Amino acid sequence: MRRVAIIPAFIVGLCIWLAPVAGAPKPLQIYFIDVEGGQSTLIVDPQGESLLIDTGWDDFNGRDADRIMTAAKSAGIDHIDDLIITHYHSDHAGGVPQLASRIKIGAFFDHGPNTETTVETRAAYAGYEKVVAQAKRVAVKPGDEIPFKGMRVQVLTSAGQEISAPLPGAGQENPVCASGATAPADPSENSRSVGVLITFGKFRFIDLGDLTIQKELALACPRNLIGTVDLYLTTHHGTAHPGSGDSSGSREIVEALHPRVAVMNNGAIKGGHPVAWQIVHDSPGLEDLWQLHFSFQGGKDHNVPEQFIANTAGTDEGNYIKVAAEPDATFTVVNSRNNYAKTYKK
Repeated sequence: MRRVAIIPAFIVGLCIWLAPVAGAPKPLQIYFIDVEGGQSTLIVDPQGESLLIDTGWDDFNGRDADRIMTAAKSAGIDHIDDLIITHYHSDHAGGVPQLASRIKIGAFFDHGPNTETTVETRAAYAGYEKVVAQAKRVAVKPGDEIPFKGMRVQVLTSAGQEISAPLPGAGQENPVCASGATAPADPSENSRSVGVLITFGKFRFIDLGDLTIQKELALACPRNLIGTVDLYLTTHHGTAHPGSGDSSGSREIVEALHPRVAVMNNGAIKGGHPVAWQIVHDSPGLEDLWQLHFSFQGGKDHNVPEQFIANTAGTDEGNYIKVAAEPDATFTVVNSRNNYAKTYKK
């Protein structure tokens, strides 16, 4: 005799109620990983494809590689599809050998050969070259796209060059440029940073590495070549050396981007400069600024409220900031230290 399962009516109803939730589209995930004033940002699209931008420092007993692995586990991935190295300073590229020994990396993208002669940068580049010699490596140019199924990754800057024409919807005159700001040339690797715009539906996130002011002005003045963004990773960790070529985060580009939310990937004693912090904090339309660390040089007047800081004064626990974005440009930011979360609706 054929057996027939009898399912209580309340269970049937529960299954029907849960079905739309189970099939709901996944968000775009972004992890801003604490590498103590360097950069490492993990992006995972709804298809499960992953992009890592930079790997933090070398040494420290593999600290930064361990923190990247923690974020990868939280994101539910066991490999990295693509890795962008914005430039070859040791706080961005130094961790490549340690990370590559822990997780499979599909392909590497960078701006081409190193041109900086400092001992530290040459050492970081040598370690990077050793790893990529056995892997797929692509030197990108402004205007290139790195293919992903669930998000769009556009290259805006690379090797000291930038896009020459406005992106669709951009190109407006930038009124902040009326002051005629200029900046000295920066011969370092910073000015050669690979900068990308990541788009997911209507959501737009920008990461310009450590791009310095002269190159920022080329993107923002006299016309805004990029348009506005929802989420801005502060350039160069919120570094400002007023009057020098090594400064970043100019008012001209920050206000042109008009971010709704900004994340500062500073360390306790690196980045988070009061001048750079104030420019972002005062940007028209900014709803919130989040920080990876309390900035000691910022003091009580140039740090955000504690719930927006992943690692508070005197702590080094490797807490990260996570963003989950929907295609309608609604997104939620979560502080892994205290699980404080805030949702930003378009």
